Amino acid sequence: MGESEVRRTVEAVWRMEAGRVVAGIAAIVRDVGQAEELAQDALVAALEQWPRDGVPAKPGAWLMTVGKRRAVDTVRRQQTQQRTLAELGRDLDEQVSPDFDARLDEPIEDDLLRLIFVACHPLLSPIARAALTLRLLGGLTTGEIARAFLTSESTVGQRITRAKQTLADARVPFEVPGRAERTERLDSVLEVVYLIFNEGYAATAGDDWMRPALSQEALRLARLLQGLMPDEPEVHGLAALLEIQASRTHARTAPDGTPILLNDQDRSRWDQLLIRRGLAALDKAHTGQPGPYVLQAEIAACHARARTPGETDWARIATLYAELARLVPSPVVELNRAVAVAQADGPAAGLELARALADDPALATYHLLPSVLGDLLAKLGRHDEARAEFERAAALTGNARERALLLDRAAACRP
Repeated sequence: MGESEVRRTVEAVWRMEAGRVVAGIAAIVRDVGQAEELAQDALVAALEQWPRDGVPAKPGAWLMTVGKRRAVDTVRRQQTQQRTLAELGRDLDEQVSPDFDARLDEPIEDDLLRLIFVACHPLLSPIARAALTLRLLGGLTTGEIARAFLTSESTVGQRITRAKQTLADARVPFEVPGRAERTERLDSVLEVVYLIFNEGYAATAGDDWMRPALSQEALRLARLLQGLMPDEPEVHGLAALLEIQASRTHARTAPDGTPILLNDQDRSRWDQLLIRRGLAALDKAHTGQPGPYVLQAEIAACHARARTPGETDWARIATLYAELARLVPSPVVELNRAVAVAQADGPAAGLELARALADDPALATYHLLPSVLGDLLAKLGRHDEARAEFERAAALTGNARERALLLDRAAACRP
């Protein structure tokens, strides 16, 4: 195996194992910032040694072993500064097991769950949580995260550094939160995965309408959470939502990258395996009162079950959006409900609901409001008004592909 091939192998293994390695090390040093640095040291060791010695039979275990040994060495150095050698020897027997092979055989799931809750701590801003999660659990480099969110590498680096420092200063424990704060913290975790997926599914800025790599990373995290928290309905709800949404990826753009709207998509190109996975996850989520992610997954399932746009149960979707609005009041949810009502009861009914949102300050710069208004006005034959709304929407969006689509729709409204 050549050096370049070994390097690609190292990078692939790291992408799959980074979260587990960082989690295993953090269980020893109790600090995610320090754990990430030690995990990076293990990665550097692999890049140095594997081209020379060959790729080990169990590369993930190799990284974990090297990382944990360095973690134990770090603990020993820190304790040496505080205790005598005799005390150190006695304490190490109690605090850190020297049987590293046995530690490798221990289940890592608990450590991984702790890492997820720490990386997604509510102390951090949503974008900082997303960056830290992609770094620690996804194994993405700072440059990759910067490209994904269309920002500079230095900005992402500063966010990650500040996030780790914030966690250290607040002495956030490396543990799964207790029952009292579990719900709040789980909401934060799910919000981060949802944010990452949405940025990949419908990019807020840039030249591409989608960035599938981000969506795939969010999907991987959602599946990981399902395995770690199988008794949480909202975890299954989020996984179901992302699986079904991701099933449309190949049908959402033309070969040249032009966006294709939902009703115009070739549904034979929807990934049926992902749809089946999503519906299976939704079945697992049906325990008790549905939460916001379960309701959104139900909406996605209505689309997935329809073989043609005409078979879509829009009345059911409108009802689900009404339930969602009661659970988590939001003008964006109301706008989506207006679209569903327009499909079920006619564009005039939908337009009335959408118009009622026009003065909501939360939607003042939200390009989808004038986009929806333009669509409904066009269906009612009010083409001059529709053109003005499409042009307003095009001016508000930061995505080049979406801007071009909206301008095309505005042009189509001209006599």
